[in-house]
Amino acid sequence: MKYKYQLITIGTTGDLSDKIINLFFVQIKELKLDKDAFIIIDETNYSKEYKGNQPAFAIYFGDEDGNFKHLDIIDSLIKDGTIILPVFYNDNCFGIEIPKVLENQNGLLYDSTKNIKIVNLALESFELLRTSRKVFVSYKRNESTSVAIQLYEALERNNFDVFLDTHSIKQGEPFQEELWHRMTDCDVIVLLNTPKFLDSYWCKEEIAEASAKQIGIIQLVWPNHKLEAMAHVCLPIQLQSTDFEESVFDNENASKLVEPFVNNLVSEVESMRARNLASRQDNLITEFTNFAVKYGKSINLQPERFVTEELGGNKKRIFIPTVGIPQSVNCNQSEEIIKEIKDYEVDSVHLIYDDLRIRDKWLTHLDWLNGYLKVQTIKKKNFDRWLKEN
Repeated sequence: MKYKYQLITIGTTGDLSDKIINLFFVQIKELKLDKDAFIIIDETNYSKEYKGNQPAFAIYFGDEDGNFKHLDIIDSLIKDGTIILPVFYNDNCFGIEIPKVLENQNGLLYDSTKNIKIVNLALESFELLRTSRKVFVSYKRNESTSVAIQLYEALERNNFDVFLDTHSIKQGEPFQEELWHRMTDCDVIVLLNTPKFLDSYWCKEEIAEASAKQIGIIQLVWPNHKLEAMAHVCLPIQLQSTDFEESVFDNENASKLVEPFVNNLVSEVESMRARNLASRQDNLITEFTNFAVKYGKSINLQPERFVTEELGGNKKRIFIPTVGIPQSVNCNQSEEIIKEIKDYEVDSVHLIYDDLRIRDKWLTHLDWLNGYLKVQTIKKKNFDRWLKEN
């Protein structure tokens, strides 16, 4: 690719900025993206390497003593419309640690759990990680309601869109149909594996559904309980009584996890998002490519994780794997890819997605959009027929 994604680190840099950069490339590897598509910009190479017409995300590391650096770079970035994330370190000290020119930016109060969040904000800005931040909490009501609500509130505070059945389904909606629909669109499931969790038919179904959709699970295993084997992306965490306030873990309405554990769990959810996205993209790409090869299509996987088909005469069709439920915004963002690819003529752009358990009313809406938008959608169940006919 001729352009690069630019991660810019300015301000009082050092050990923290180095950690962020290292973690950034770990996440890039998780997403199976080409490392050469990214460049790190700082004050040493800004004037030579920075390009205002290419994707950029800047992190300004504040200074506790108010010794502000690189104000000229900030001015340049603001003129280019680059997103700048100010990072400060002490509560109520934004105005002391961050220069006035950034006072209108939404800053991040730093602690050691925020590293992965900073990285993911950069990836979201580059549109390489979904901007929707959806988490599904699976639990048994008569065993872990209080913990489920605690996690719902903690994840919401960290800008996740959390699905919790008692809070998230409107009255009058078909409960189970909406539950499956919302699970389809989530990035991670936090499963509260209490002693009688699998006694519930619906809890078992949720695990099976997550497996079918290849959704990553963080499994919190209650003290004195066993881990459930799962074939898909799963992070098991064995809880101890000390992970609960006053070591009380068996009171459905009063048990609470201690704050440090909750903070670390939020970081684990952030970390799993990239792995899960890559896994689900792989599934779509592999299935689509297998059908394409079956019908003799000339298919290539690009470093940016979309598929191209050679049509001859320098023309190509583009197929973009879309995790979760396609939205009109996905279609609009996909049109931007046409502008970024200069080496050949784009014949058409298509979003490919898994339609399993998406509600019929939404599938009907997507089919309707196909009649009005340049970017078309193709259901996974239709890959075979579509490729045969086109």
